[in-house]
Amino acid sequence: MAVKSLADGRTKLAILSTAPADPSAPTVTELTAGIDASCRIAKTGYTLGPTASETINDPELCVDVNSTVYGASNYEGTFAVFRYYDGATGQVDVAGDEVYQALKTKGTEVWLVERETAKKSEEEWEAGDEVSVYRVLLDNPQKSSDRTGYIKSTIVPAIQAGYLDATVAAG
Repeated sequence: MAVKSLADGRTKLAILSTAPADPSAPTVTELTAGIDASCRIAKTGYTLGPTASETINDPELCVDVNSTVYGASNYEGTFAVFRYYDGATGQVDVAGDEVYQALKTKGTEVWLVERETAKKSEEEWEAGDEVSVYRVLLDNPQKSSDRTGYIKSTIVPAIQAGYLDATVAAG
């Protein structure tokens, strides 16, 4: 029987430094080799996905109505990455801070793979999982406008390509 699922704790996000061989069917091996960012990004303000497409209004002379068609797809992304520090020294803990370290350099291209299903975010990738895959170009991290809670930096990637409703392949 089909059931609805609450969204809390059900978004899994991987960061891949190299492109999947087939972005419309990333493999379990490719996703497992990536960085699991699911517990390193704040839920508040998280967006990653399509927005309204460009529209084109170009009717024929003989038509007496405006006829709009959809053109290029648009995407947006914004998320706040938690920062991690060594408890004894107060300095950056590079291993714990791996998500920020992977996303901090302007001009870097990475691939983001998001699974948002009834599975919990800590469940492993499996063949058949429905995912969205995005090729993104990174900008400089921004200081978070939310200066309460944990220290975090806001990442606003420029999405270069999107593969919606992709399916994870075996391998």
